[in-house]
Amino acid sequence: MRVQVSLAATLIAIACAAPLGAAQQRGAQERPAQSPAAAAEGAPITPAEVQRMFDAYTLVEAQEALSLSEAQYGRFVQKLKALQDARRRHQQARSRILADMRKAMNGQATPDEAVLRDRLKALRDEDDRSSGEIRQAGDAVDEVLDVPQQARFRLFEERMEAKKLELLLRARQNARQGRGGKTP
Repeated sequence: MRVQVSLAATLIAIACAAPLGAAQQRGAQERPAQSPAAAAEGAPITPAEVQRMFDAYTLVEAQEALSLSEAQYGRFVQKLKALQDARRRHQQARSRILADMRKAMNGQATPDEAVLRDRLKALRDEDDRSSGEIRQAGDAVDEVLDVPQQARFRLFEERMEAKKLELLLRARQNARQGRGGKTP
């Protein structure tokens, strides 16, 4: 397990320290997945790639954390991936809508209210649509698990989210130190 934690920390550190300029210029465009070896060589890596790496790490850790049987694991992986995909689609859609809103507001003393009203409605609609989709995907995960596993899954997700934030913070600090900056 230590090796897996170290691997995840290394992958996220590499991803955050790697140059992101080209990836950020392309916006939300996807590129083919990159190997950790390519990332280690300093090739640009997108935040989406970091998320995919962490999602894969989560799948590996879940089997032990939830005490999944071999029979459960295959179905669980399918359902968890669907849940992760639903959350990711929602986050991407929200980000696009908010970017449109930011663009409409950028430097405008009196922004176009019709555009803003449209973007606000789109944001509400996305939140409504995705909440149902995410709830269904979460229910599908629960169908594979017994009640104690469902409780462990909620706690596991919380731990994994905290771990991801911790690793990203550490990676940012390491990147700043690598550029000669000071950490707070």
